[in-house]
Amino acid sequence: MGHSVAIIGTRGYPSFYGGFETLVRHLAPYLAGEGWDVTVYGRDGATSPDMRDRDPRVHTVTTRGIESKSLSTLSYGLTSCADAAKQKPDVALVMNVANGYFLPLLKARGVPTVVNVDGIEWERAKWGKAAKTAFRTGAKLTAKHADRLICDSSEIARRWATDFGRDSDFIPYGGTDPGPLDPVIELADRPYVLMVARFVPENTVGEFITAAEHLSERWNVAIVGSSGYGGDLDERVRLLAATRSNVHWFGHLSDDRKLFSLWQHAGAYFHGHSVGGTNPALVQAMACGTPIVARDTVYNREVLSDTGLFTQPHPHHIAQTIDALLCDPDQRQRLRDSAKLRGMKHYSWEGVCGAYAKALTSAIRTRTQMVT
Repeated sequence: MGHSVAIIGTRGYPSFYGGFETLVRHLAPYLAGEGWDVTVYGRDGATSPDMRDRDPRVHTVTTRGIESKSLSTLSYGLTSCADAAKQKPDVALVMNVANGYFLPLLKARGVPTVVNVDGIEWERAKWGKAAKTAFRTGAKLTAKHADRLICDSSEIARRWATDFGRDSDFIPYGGTDPGPLDPVIELADRPYVLMVARFVPENTVGEFITAAEHLSERWNVAIVGSSGYGGDLDERVRLLAATRSNVHWFGHLSDDRKLFSLWQHAGAYFHGHSVGGTNPALVQAMACGTPIVARDTVYNREVLSDTGLFTQPHPHHIAQTIDALLCDPDQRQRLRDSAKLRGMKHYSWEGVCGAYAKALTSAIRTRTQMVT
């Protein structure tokens, strides 16, 4: 008889919102295929209604919460953890340290917890002082109560060892090779630069928009993403796309094939993420064979090694590096080949899902040994 697992802290299954949701879209069916009884907790209206996106072996539970930037994660985390504690699965996989507050609910019921700690949330510019404090406290509680920790990068693992004295399992994200795809029609005529990001300051979106004003004089520019809440960055991109015929804003894309095609055919992909570990978008860009220009951070260097170009977070540097790459087809091909090869070697979904299964099984075994 297989084990049961509750997956808590994402928007649900199947959802196309972000990195955690991408992971769950791969992990939940994988575990079900390995004989696990899988339940994914989520939010109403946050998952794809298309049954083709769904594996019928994966159970889903929708709980209630408060839809707001500051309270949604905490409120949904509380209701999900409370329900899971009641159901008492063999193990809970919990995403995000904000849910550290609710781990004692699961602990009291004897449910071992494996927590993906995500990035260093309390250093993100998008959060105010209260939210940063909440995340930091959640991290301390996670360090105290979680049975096992998962970090998606070696640098994040180092921070947790240094700041909280906890060892962790290193499990990154995976990428999917989509095979050859047709280009998006409006971008098929010449090389273009692509950015895919949530519109928050730490993703270098503002600097890229300024760089795009100059790049769009010579090249097509494709932008995927939004803030989700409106605001200045959304308005700047909307205005740029409205006044420049070769600037194309796709908003939030839940069509994987279209997104993968944009990556696959891009002349350059700008990856400006600065806070966090292994970024799912970066790994997927590698799997699509994209020439990558990344903001120079310890996290991006860990993932890319020498298979991408690095730039400082200044509009002039960003524009200059991208422009030079778009003018150099030989360099673009070298980066395409090397990034794809590195992605296949280090960031496959098969390897990622297998490592999660191993961590979950180990947490169950350890808790069972402690009880007996």
